[in-house]
Amino acid sequence: MKVIIIEDEKPAARRLNRMLNEYNIEPIAMLHSVEEAINWFHNNEHPDLLFLDIQLSDGLSFEIFEEVEVKSAIIFTTAYDEYALKAFKLNSVDYLLKPIDSDELENAIDQYKKLISTNQNSGINLQEIKNLIAPTQKSYKKRFTVKIGQHLKMISIESIECVFSENKATHIHTTNNRSYVLEETLEQLEEKLDPDHFYRVSRKYFVNVNAIKDIISYTNSRLKIILRNFNEAEIIVSRERVKDFKEWIG
Repeated sequence: MKVIIIEDEKPAARRLNRMLNEYNIEPIAMLHSVEEAINWFHNNEHPDLLFLDIQLSDGLSFEIFEEVEVKSAIIFTTAYDEYALKAFKLNSVDYLLKPIDSDELENAIDQYKKLISTNQNSGINLQEIKNLIAPTQKSYKKRFTVKIGQHLKMISIESIECVFSENKATHIHTTNNRSYVLEETLEQLEEKLDPDHFYRVSRKYFVNVNAIKDIISYTNSRLKIILRNFNEAEIIVSRERVKDFKEWIG
């Protein structure tokens, strides 16, 4: 049985290699990126079986199949959540959840051997799985357009320190210490701001993690946030949001 491992985490690849050795399987190659895998498939006879990680250092492993017609059977090695794993099952795809368990590895190999012995098609629908996983990679606002007199000004999301509500209007405050009015409400912006960068600390404020200068303990178990340029009002993390806020900045 000719096997290759495609895994960007080299310690994980070496561990899987050792585990396969216990079943007298010696992988003929260990590849670590989409680009490396594409080059390998273009210049080598394709193996019987791939152990394939989904997220590689330079992209999703599905990109390999956009460049190369791979006919090998596939066992995915993945850290994706339970929802995604159900999609794998529905598409008759074998998978191993990281960290890989030796018993589960043995079962996956046995399943592959049964598939081959009965000449069954694995039924893998790579595009359908890709479509099921891809929606989790949500797109967020990259810039805002604000009106200044007769002109429109584009403001990149990276230059925004905070978004706040005041006098029934929504404002953004930028790193050059200017404020502008937006048409959207804070509720509408909640779906548009990347949660990796912006957190709603209270009913009135979103803050950009990169703009935080200091965090100070405040009365009633709250927190006070000091931004690099914004000083128009105090920004207080409400008590019910303190725990989640600490997890967010962590």
